[in-house]
Formats: sequence, C-alpha cells, structure tokens
Amino acid sequence: MKSAEANYPQISQHELQAMAYSDPLTGLGNRYRLRDKVRQLAAERASDPAPFTIGIANIDGFKPINDLFGAAAGDEILCQVAHRLKACIPDGATVTRHEGDEFAFIFPLVFERTGAERIGHMIKDVLSAPYDLGDRNVRLSSSFGFAVYPFAGQEFEDLLKSAETALYRSKRRGRGQITVYSSEIAQEMKRATQLEQALRNAIITDAVEVHFQPIVRLTDEMVIGFEALARWHDPDLGFVSPAVFVPLAEERGFIDALSETLLRKAVEAALSWPRDLFLSFNLSSAQLMDPGTADNILSILGRAGFDPSRLELEITETAVMTSAETATKIISDLKQAGVRISLDDFGTGQSSLGRLRDFTFDKVKIDRAFVSRISTDRPSEHIVKAIVAMCDGLDLEVVAEGIENRNESEKLRGLGCEMGQGFFFGRPADANATLRYLRDNFRDLAPVGA
Repeated sequence: MKSAEANYPQISQHELQAMAYSDPLTGLGNRYRLRDKVRQLAAERASDPAPFTIGIANIDGFKPINDLFGAAAGDEILCQVAHRLKACIPDGATVTRHEGDEFAFIFPLVFERTGAERIGHMIKDVLSAPYDLGDRNVRLSSSFGFAVYPFAGQEFEDLLKSAETALYRSKRRGRGQITVYSSEIAQEMKRATQLEQALRNAIITDAVEVHFQPIVRLTDEMVIGFEALARWHDPDLGFVSPAVFVPLAEERGFIDALSETLLRKAVEAALSWPRDLFLSFNLSSAQLMDPGTADNILSILGRAGFDPSRLELEITETAVMTSAETATKIISDLKQAGVRISLDDFGTGQSSLGRLRDFTFDKVKIDRAFVSRISTDRPSEHIVKAIVAMCDGLDLEVVAEGIENRNESEKLRGLGCEMGQGFFFGRPADANATLRYLRDNFRDLAPVGA
C-alpha cells in the first residue's frame, strides 16, 4: 500500500529555493534575491571595487488606485509594471519586486550619478504609459532612488538604506522624481530627522504657537474674523518656518497631532473674542484622507464649548482630490454640524470650475499670486474680476489673500471682492496681542468668556 505522501509530487530543494527567492505575484525575484545578487557582485569586485548601482522605484499614487478599482486591478497593474521592467532593463541588470508597489534594480555597468539618472529617466518614461485594466486605462508616475557602490555603502544593508533615503527624498519633492544618494542628501535627511524629533517634542510640550491674522470686510475695513497660523520658535533651531515644519509633519505622519494641538489652542483663544468674529483654520491633505477627521474636529470644538458655526476650515483642491470619496464625507459631516468650508488658493495648481460644482464650498480664497499683480498686470486683474463674478453667481463669498497696500485693497473693492487679508490690514500676532487689539477696537462689544 502506498503512503499518503506518494500521492503528492515531491518538491526538490532547487524548487524550494526558487520559491523562497521569487515573488509569487510577478514572478520576479524578491528582496532575498536582491540581497544575494548585491553581495555576490560586491564580492566579485572586492579586490578592485569597481562601482555598480542599485535602485528602488516606487509607483506614485498606487494606494488610491488600489482602493478605487480593487485589489485585483492593483495586482494586474503590478504585473504589467513587472513585465515592462523586465523588457526595458539593460542586459546583465536585475529587477526584483522589493515590497508592495516598490521594485528594485541592480545595474552592474552603471558607475556614477549621471548614468543612474539617465537610466532612471528611461524607466520612468516606460512606466508612465497607460495601464490597461480592460474597461479603462490608468496612468501612473513613478519615483526613484539610486545608490552607487561603494560610495553609498559597501555592505548590502548600508547600500539599500542609501537607496531608500534617496527614494524618500524623491517622494518629498513630489511625483516622478529621481534622486541619486550623496553625502549632501544624507546631511539633508539627517537635518530633517533632527527637525522632526524637535517638532514632535514641541507638540508634546505645547511649544508650537498659534498666531492670528485679521480678515476684514473691504467696504469699511472692519475685522470680521481671523485666520489661525502655526508658529514655532525652537530654543536651539530658532524660528522655523511653517512652510518647513508643516510639510514635514505631513510627510512623517504626525500632522494630525500637530493640527489638533493648533486647533485646540485656536478655539480656546477665540472664545475670548466678540461672538460675531469667525475663526479660519487650515486642514491638510492627510487629514482629508482620514475618516476620523470630522469626529476629531467636532470633539475639540465640543470640549472647548466653541460654536461650530464660527469655524471655517480652509482646504485646497489638491487636498480634496487626494482621496475624493473620504474628503466628501468629511466635508459633509462638518457642514452638517455647522462648520463652513473655504476653498484655499483658488486660481493656482489644478483648480477647476468643476470642483465648485461638485463640492459644497461656502467661500473661495483668491491666491496672493494674482492679488500681488492686480495693479500692474491686466490679465491678473481680469482673472480676479472673473473669479469674483463667478462666485457671486454661485452664491459664494470671496476673500483675497496677500493684500499689502491700499491700492490693492481699493482695486479689489472696486471689482466687488467682499473680504481681504494681508500685511496691509495686520500681520499675524499671538493670542494676547490679538486680544489687546480687539479690546482697543471693539469697545462696544464685550468679549465673550469661556
């Protein structure tokens, strides 16, 4: 009688090893194959360490595509990526699936930065062609990080870490970027990590402050609200611009903690203002991808006893479109509670009229890029005039940002713009200075206590 095992084919040691070194989805080698290939190549060149290059490619925006079309469509795209990579890499090179939507390469005959950049651009172009999903085509970009042996590391782990550092820098710079590791990049990333640790500590110790810039009614220049702006002065680093630390918090995944701290401080300060003044606060793209954002915001307002109808949240179109379905639900829940929504930086980036139709905004903010040229550039003037007229027809309020002199203010008022903010009306000031300003200018209105 035959044993039960005889009914099953025997798997050879060679086959087991092949399975251990292969990615089951794409058929490419995996991380272990990459490691062994790099170590083998380094050993071959040990006596005369001739350079070679490894690289990592990341598919930009893959997760939203995966979420939108499903895991099967995501797998199909990854298989098509693998097929293209095998077809386009030079003879003697190796491509593996690194992890998730990342692929890794070894280029034995790429010796320096310009060669790595050249091959990166070639692969990027190959991967940018549409992907066929049967009933639809999808376009995706890709980002790259390269490291050259032995300059970026002599051991596999060090070389891989350098390539990952270069890739991370590419992702920080936006989509479709190519970075080759260098000592300068290493220093830049080290500074970013030091800044991150200092910022995390500042959030924990409540050291990040909120300043307030007035928003005025242009007809009489009466203050009607304030925009909350983040400010951070570190004992060792000095003043750190929000243009530096806010994107860093987004990239490193703790923007929620920063934003919640700032919103809490802002609403607590606004409780002491006259009741008819509103508070404007910026939301990040990361928050509009988090289904818990609306509950978190309303919870902060509830604990502080702040009327939601006095809060305006500023969002950008790019932030909305990063995860449109989730953003729509967040906006709907907030508006239902009485919070108003403002579309920030309108007229720049990818702003489109369709967004004003698809999303129920209450207000549009005209970007300072147009405001600063309104007196000297007729196209900018006509663009502002068109935005104001369009918003009037859509029953949307309009705020012009970046007003720096009376000429700009009067020009905007003449075009029908209702509200404005900028250095001409007041620079951002801390909570105490803002309260003193209100007491000096709103004597007939008693401040509201908590």
